[in-house]
Amino acid sequence: MWEESFDKEQDVGQNLDYSPVSWREYFDQMEDVSVGQADSRDVFRVYKAGCEGPLLVLLHGGGHSALSWAVFTTAIAARVGCQVLAMDLRGHGDTLVRQSDDFSTQTMSSDVANVVRACHGEIPPPVVLIGHGVGGAIAVHTASNALMPTTVGLVAIDVVEGSAMEALHSIQNFLKGRPKSFKSMDHAIEWSVKSGQIRNLESARVSMVGQIKRCEAEEAETLERAGPVKDVVEERNEEFYDRSYADEEQNAATEACVGECQSIYKWRIDLSKSEKYWDGWFRGTSNLFLACNLPKLLLLAGIDRLDRDLTIGQMQGKFMMQVLPPCGHAVQEDNPDKVADAVAAFLLRHKFAEARRDKSPRSTLES
Repeated sequence: MWEESFDKEQDVGQNLDYSPVSWREYFDQMEDVSVGQADSRDVFRVYKAGCEGPLLVLLHGGGHSALSWAVFTTAIAARVGCQVLAMDLRGHGDTLVRQSDDFSTQTMSSDVANVVRACHGEIPPPVVLIGHGVGGAIAVHTASNALMPTTVGLVAIDVVEGSAMEALHSIQNFLKGRPKSFKSMDHAIEWSVKSGQIRNLESARVSMVGQIKRCEAEEAETLERAGPVKDVVEERNEEFYDRSYADEEQNAATEACVGECQSIYKWRIDLSKSEKYWDGWFRGTSNLFLACNLPKLLLLAGIDRLDRDLTIGQMQGKFMMQVLPPCGHAVQEDNPDKVADAVAAFLLRHKFAEARRDKSPRSTLES
C-alpha cells in the first residue's frame, strides 16, 4: 500500500531540511476549546483559518493530529472561500480529556459536535465534515446521527469498510515495527518521510509535531529496557524502512537522554491500546455513508480500496468519487493540492462555497 517517495532534491543527492515548521505558517489561530460541565471539562486543541463561507470540520486519522491538515488548509483556502476548523481527536495531539482511552464512535462523534458548538454556537455556519481514515469513520457517524443540524456535506478520505476490516489484523504488527523513540524532532520527521508514512516533506515538517512529544530521562530508560525496536516496517510484505536506521536511532536517543540528561521523543498516543474499538470504527460505515442524505464525496488512494456496497452505490450515482494515485494512506498530506482540487470542485458543484477569483493566499487573522 505504501511505497517510498522522495523529493526531487533528494533524487539528486541534495541535503533536505527535516526541521519542524510552526502551525502558524498554515493556520490563522490555535485555540484550546473547553467542553462539558464546569467541574469536569475536556479540552480540545483546534486550529482555525478563514472567516467566511462554509465551515470545513477536518478530522484526522488514527495516531495523527489536526496538523495533518496544515498544507491542505492553505491549498483549499486558495481555491474557495471557506472557514477551517481542524481538531485533535481525544487521546491525540494536545487534547486533555478525562477518558483519553474512550475511542468509541459515539464518544468521538459527540466530541466533534461539542467542539463545533463551543466555537460557533448552537447554529454554526453550513458544515462540511471531512475525515481521513478513522476521522472519516467518525465524520460518517457524526453525519448519520445528525449531531450538527447545519451539516450540508460529507467527505470521506481513504476509509472503506471492506478494506479497513481486512487490514485490522496487520495494524498491531505495523505499530510494533515503528521506532519507539527518536532522539530529536528532526529525526522523527526524517523517519516519517524515508519510511513512507508521509510522502510529502513539507507536510511531515508540520504534522509530525502533533504525533510525537518530548519525554524525560526516566521514560527514556523505560524505553531502553523494553528492548531494541524492530528495524523493518512491513505493509503487505513490502519493506520500505532503512534497516540500519532504527537501531542507530534508538541507541543515539537513549545515549543522549541517559548520558546527558536530555529529552527524547516518543509517540503521543499508544494506538495498540485502542484495539477493542477498531472493529466499531469501521463496521457498517459503508452503509451509513450511503444512507446519509447529504451530498457526499469519497477520495481514495487506490481503486482496490473500494468494497462491494460502495461499488454498487457509486454505480448508482449515490456519491462522487475520485481516486488519487500515486499516494499512501495519508492522502491529504501526500497530495494536498489534488485533494484540495477535489474538495473545491465538490464545494463549488453543490454551491456550498464560491471560488476565489484572485487565487491569493488566505488573509491572516490576529491570534
